[in-house]
Amino acid sequence: MNRKNYNWIWWVIIIIVILGVLIFTINSRQAASKLSSYSQFKKDLDDGKVTAVYGVSGYRFNVVTTSGSSEKNGKSSYDYYFYGSVGIHDKIIELVDEYNESEEHATKVVLTFENPVTTDYGTIIYYVVMAILMVGLGIILIRSIRAQNMQATNIGKSSARVSQNIKTRFSDVAGAEEEKEELVEVIDFLKNPTKYTEMGAKIPKGILLVGPPGTGKTLFAKAVAGEAGVPFFSISGSDFVEMYVGVGASRVRSLFEQAKKNMPCIIFIDEIDAVGRHRGAGLGGGNDEREQTLNQLLVELDGFEVNGGIIVMAATNRSDILDPALTRPGRFDRQIFVNRPDVRGREAILKVHSRNKPIANDVDFGVLARITAGCTGADLANILNEGAILAVRKGHKLIFMDDINEGIEKVAMGPAKRSRVVTEKDKRMTAYHESGHALLGKLIPDYDDDIHEVTIIPRGNAGGYTLSRSKNDYACVSKAKFIAEITMCLGGRIAEELIIGDITTGASGDIKQATNIARDMVTVYGMTDELGMVYLGGDQEVFVGRDYGSVKAYSDETAFKVDQQISKIIQECYANGKKVLSENIDKLHTMARVLIEKETIFEEEVDMIVDGKSVEEVCEFIDQRRTMKEQENAKRIQQRLEALSAPVEKADNTEQPAAKPTDDGDPLGGGENVTKE
Repeated sequence: MNRKNYNWIWWVIIIIVILGVLIFTINSRQAASKLSSYSQFKKDLDDGKVTAVYGVSGYRFNVVTTSGSSEKNGKSSYDYYFYGSVGIHDKIIELVDEYNESEEHATKVVLTFENPVTTDYGTIIYYVVMAILMVGLGIILIRSIRAQNMQATNIGKSSARVSQNIKTRFSDVAGAEEEKEELVEVIDFLKNPTKYTEMGAKIPKGILLVGPPGTGKTLFAKAVAGEAGVPFFSISGSDFVEMYVGVGASRVRSLFEQAKKNMPCIIFIDEIDAVGRHRGAGLGGGNDEREQTLNQLLVELDGFEVNGGIIVMAATNRSDILDPALTRPGRFDRQIFVNRPDVRGREAILKVHSRNKPIANDVDFGVLARITAGCTGADLANILNEGAILAVRKGHKLIFMDDINEGIEKVAMGPAKRSRVVTEKDKRMTAYHESGHALLGKLIPDYDDDIHEVTIIPRGNAGGYTLSRSKNDYACVSKAKFIAEITMCLGGRIAEELIIGDITTGASGDIKQATNIARDMVTVYGMTDELGMVYLGGDQEVFVGRDYGSVKAYSDETAFKVDQQISKIIQECYANGKKVLSENIDKLHTMARVLIEKETIFEEEVDMIVDGKSVEEVCEFIDQRRTMKEQENAKRIQQRLEALSAPVEKADNTEQPAAKPTDDGDPLGGGENVTKE
């Protein structure tokens, strides 16, 4: 409820309360008097009960009787009153004169047309307040009706938000250099349109930004408007659609009319798939409000009118369901795919989001970029924010590498549940399970990712997890790599069978991941000799309106062969993994014992175990590293405090420590593979 729109209700309530108090006061003052009639007055006069008559307020007469008192509470009063008609004054005078002249009555009746009673201010106020109240209620009613009419009139107007001076620039958008180059032409056209028109060139009327959620599509649109210095109209696709017929189309017309008055400008429609879905997709027909809105949008984008100075930008992560008429040349001429950033892009994004944060010297953005493969810009911003929150929680003055690493784990897996009571049996089971993953990841030749961290500390729904760091952002993945990933996924179940002699539910997530990889190998990538290079469709989301009634592209016999091949791949990987772990059973015991004692190990400890180091040697190395890190952190905090307390001219060089360069300078690298139980 909008509070401002309902303030008048409180005023009405206050007026009613005041009016009630006034009415109560008036009634209490006139409680001793009552309304009577002329006939009653005449009867009382004939009976000799009337002692005085006062004519007041036109045709009103106050009557004092012998049974009453002329003084009440120190003020003159009356016993009752009555109203007369036209000419009543003369009639009353005649009656009273006859009464007073009669010798039968010893007492005389006092007759006067001057009111001896104190002026009845309560009555006056009552009528004044009533008049004000009626006028006020009338004004409120008129305004309410007018507001409803205005709302009904404005319902078809655009609700786009207009921004004139946008501060966002391309320097705020990192990790997408190719996408920036595609948009430079748009900026140049908005600044210098004659340069293109003289050459007969036409700038794209519409630019569609396509990409997963969080990749910065909206940020790109703001950066274009900020660089060009033009008005920026932003609206969501869902803002067009209303329950009233024709409102969406009216809002589209209103938006473009408003934009024409501010040319050159940019119109940005976020989540355009809300209004731009494929027409005719409804099961009951296609003539609905959303399709009328889309039709009007198509007309505005490429109709009879010329919108030369308007650039329409839109964003979606579901370009596959957009209507072909919307994405054809002449409307959205150019589609720019804003993909997840690569390792260089992630490093640049992390540096952008760390500008206003006190980052410690031990933070290596190159390492973080390789750990966070597959993360979008929004994910990376969230990771750094979580790291800052964790640093504050720990009482740090700087954000250390450990804080950001824990932020990554928190975002990916959930917060660590150190307070959860874990039995020794479950702890031993989890330790061997995670050791199976980590050892297969190190011992299988085709699995070339580094094992970054292994822990048995519960996070989220997982009792533990193994985090691996890819060396490359794979554009193409080989069959051998897929086989290695499946084998590594099954390492936990294999270790349970070898050591515990039983299997648990902890491998459910691993089995699901392995099955999905095997299914893609068979149905999408054609990596089996039995079925060959045939695309069999995999698991895809069905767009019901478009795909309803369609049939499978392959027979039931082929589906049976697909299931057989998936099972065959998994069984072969399981047998191979079991052979590798059986040959390295001593290393499996060593890693499990270290995990039970220390709970978490990193890449250095995993390498030591694979090299044949004992449990004691690995645990001693962990203790030494932990002590050294605590000392370094304390030293950095002290240096930071000294730098902050130093004069400004001396603190300039230490206020923002520079990040370390990557350890190997490899432009590639990055990625993660989290296996959780």
